[in-house]
Amino acid sequence: MPHSARLRAGRFSEPQRIYLLTATTENRETLFSNFTVGRIVVAELKTAQQDGLAESLAWVVMPDHLHWLVALQQGSISNLMRRIKGRSAKRINALVGHQGKLWQDGFHDRALRREEDVLPAARYIVANPLRAGLVSRVGDYPLWDSVWL
Repeated sequence: MPHSARLRAGRFSEPQRIYLLTATTENRETLFSNFTVGRIVVAELKTAQQDGLAESLAWVVMPDHLHWLVALQQGSISNLMRRIKGRSAKRINALVGHQGKLWQDGFHDRALRREEDVLPAARYIVANPLRAGLVSRVGDYPLWDSVWL
């Protein structure tokens, strides 16, 4: 079974549930090291919230992947991620003249079951650049946010 099909097995979208979503660039290309390119992904996360699809709780755009803690408002997580990845890819490809796939097929999702899981997940997300050695202080990394700030 292809990897992306295994990721979809058993996937269920429930409005108001909180999900930790992760998507990776094709071949782990570090496209989002470019701040302007990374901000395109951020803009799409914000647009999804403005359109009432999801409430962003925390996110970080790493050089080659995205972590997003989100409360699904409507639709499915698959449609939400398809929208984020598709719209950002179109804009990024136009900006940088990139050819081919930008995002790896599929994404990883984890539904959070207890309120106690939410804040640790947000901390994990925003500390990602620190653990990766990209910065020495979380606040020094430019492509992240959390509602708990």
